[in-house]
Amino acid sequence: MAHVLTLVAPSREALRAAGAALRDALASAPEIRSLEAGRAEDWLLADDFLPGLADLKLVLDPLPVDYAFQPVANRQKLLLLADMDSTIISCECLDELADYAGKKAQIAAITERAMRGELAFEEALRSRVRLLAGLSEATLAACYDERVRLNPGARILVITMAHFGARCVLVSGGFSYFTRRVQVQAGFDAEVSNTLLLADGRLTGAVGQPIIGKEAKAARLTAECAQLGIAPCQAMAIGDGANDAAMISMAGLGIAYRAKPVLSALATARIQHTDLTAALYFQGYKRAEHVDGD
Repeated sequence: MAHVLTLVAPSREALRAAGAALRDALASAPEIRSLEAGRAEDWLLADDFLPGLADLKLVLDPLPVDYAFQPVANRQKLLLLADMDSTIISCECLDELADYAGKKAQIAAITERAMRGELAFEEALRSRVRLLAGLSEATLAACYDERVRLNPGARILVITMAHFGARCVLVSGGFSYFTRRVQVQAGFDAEVSNTLLLADGRLTGAVGQPIIGKEAKAARLTAECAQLGIAPCQAMAIGDGANDAAMISMAGLGIAYRAKPVLSALATARIQHTDLTAALYFQGYKRAEHVDGD
């Protein structure tokens, strides 16, 4: 089966350096197709062209380039599942709420351990939310207005995939107050997330059931694929933390975005040096096909 290696670089010089390193490693010269001049290109490879995937990683990992190696078949995905915090948006909403409560250092330390996979997500979520008891609903609005920003390329990624017929779902271990707004802002078809419980306009310190964690995200991918009548190989999932691991492993294209090592090791591809439009190049979309969505 033919495979394609996609390179996405932050500069023309970085793309040129990656290409030179690959030419030295490959036994034969492949067909190269430009996706954006000086930024992204496809290398079409027969299996026997490769020195081995492990060797390919040794060549590319030290370089400032993002890449994906995958079969040509089913390359353009019909389903996108995306994490929200530190993936589609630039912050962790719970940590930002903690800042308003004067407890950011305490809560951020728990978040970091949970994202590295050192703590069970569900209990880590409950323990952090308990520390926010009494915070006003008005603070949620202030946090969204003042702190929540889409990561570069997020809206272009979602709008472009939707334009070409994909269903796009925001699947978050964060909170519905934020996911509902980010869903609209980024252009997702739907959102799945946790609920902060309120009483008299203030957080009670509890989370609604069921909690959306690693298993729930994977279950949502399975359910969405069944509803669309597609196989998981036709889905793409993207996230940054340990609670994204199951859906990343299941998806045909699983992308680790600025991710913790525990997730990067499982992913088909990583975005570390460029922005979220790299996920479009990985699917073979040329720059001229990107939909800005303004």
